[in-house]
Amino acid sequence: MKSEITDVNETRRDLSIEVPSAVVDEAIGHAAAKLGRQARIPGFRPGKVPVAVVRKRFRPQIMQDVAEHLVAQAVGEALTSRGVEPIGTPDIKDLVLEEGKPLTFKASFDVVPSFDPGDLGAIEATQPAVTIEDEAVNQALERLRERAARFEAVETGVVEAGHTVVIALERQGTGKDGVKGAVDKHDQVSIELGAPSNPPGFDAEMIGLAPGATKSFTLNYPDDYTIQELAGGKVDYAVTLKEIKKRVVPPLDDELAKDLGEFDSLDALRTRVRDDLEHEAGHAAERQVRADVLKQLSSRVPFPVPASLIDREIDRRLEDFARRLMDQRIDPRQANIDWAAFREGQRAPATEAVGSAIVLDEIAKRENVTVTEADLDAELQRYADQTGHSVASIRARLQKDGELGRLAAGLRREKAVAHVLSRAQIKKT
Repeated sequence: MKSEITDVNETRRDLSIEVPSAVVDEAIGHAAAKLGRQARIPGFRPGKVPVAVVRKRFRPQIMQDVAEHLVAQAVGEALTSRGVEPIGTPDIKDLVLEEGKPLTFKASFDVVPSFDPGDLGAIEATQPAVTIEDEAVNQALERLRERAARFEAVETGVVEAGHTVVIALERQGTGKDGVKGAVDKHDQVSIELGAPSNPPGFDAEMIGLAPGATKSFTLNYPDDYTIQELAGGKVDYAVTLKEIKKRVVPPLDDELAKDLGEFDSLDALRTRVRDDLEHEAGHAAERQVRADVLKQLSSRVPFPVPASLIDREIDRRLEDFARRLMDQRIDPRQANIDWAAFREGQRAPATEAVGSAIVLDEIAKRENVTVTEADLDAELQRYADQTGHSVASIRARLQKDGELGRLAAGLRREKAVAHVLSRAQIKKT
């Protein structure tokens, strides 16, 4: 087999390969024999189909099987012999496969060349001081107070702004094309007036109603309404007010502190809140230092970051964002998002993230940073504690999905980050 690697640029390589005709013909013979044992052709007994018939009838499949087998084998041997590790699966082009002739093709792929990541001691970062003002504590306590609010029935009077109404509801929509939808009925619905998700104009129709009152009305939706199915249409409502409730926020006192947990007094709750805020601020400061250091590492890549790695990182970010939308019960396909613009907006941060990962991998290689089985077990145990699954089941799933290696690579980079931070000049304000 003949092979030659050509440098397209600093990170792109073209591998030209020629497989001898004798190897090609032998592979064709093996593929034809295998198909002959499996072929079912009228007039021939299973396994007794003449080779000439098999080759003629199944030629496209035979040539495809031969190409897949020989290309993978030839590329693997050529790269291994040269000690070259490609990024991802090589792109195959200019493939020529004919019986009695050599197989020729070109494989293009990206690589990450070795480089000097520079003096880690020259990296400087500033970690902001953790200072929690009294106002921040007061705001956190106020949020706890708001979350502890309860709803109480309004015995007399009518609906006012801010009330929560409990209604029986019947509605029917009409699209902007004039087509009516199905009638939707609910016997017990609670709606807080003033909520941003309320239909436009709904709150105003509720104001002034007394329990037991019924009302019919029509709401028109603007053309730019966020829910596309309702934009430009209208909905006919028929409601019966069953109950009025109001939101009551408890006072900020010792009783509230006791209700929120094992706190003897408001002062004890205040102390815990301050401790939590300081802890959170400390982590935020550490994350800021980490981000600053990673950005500096990214700038040390002495060649253009391979486009394939950037695209892969952008894909990962889009998948992660779509998954978060689905966790919030939002269909990414129905969300009013310009995905092309969103994707392009991720290009710069994705390039920086890939660059820092490249440098971390080079540092890990030069510093002999390794991940042990104990490291993997500890990380799997952490996942197990979070999910309630066993370590064995998590490991088996990761192995099946081919993700165990990626997990190990991530842990290796984290160790490299720790090494960089231990060498960098971190100043605290």
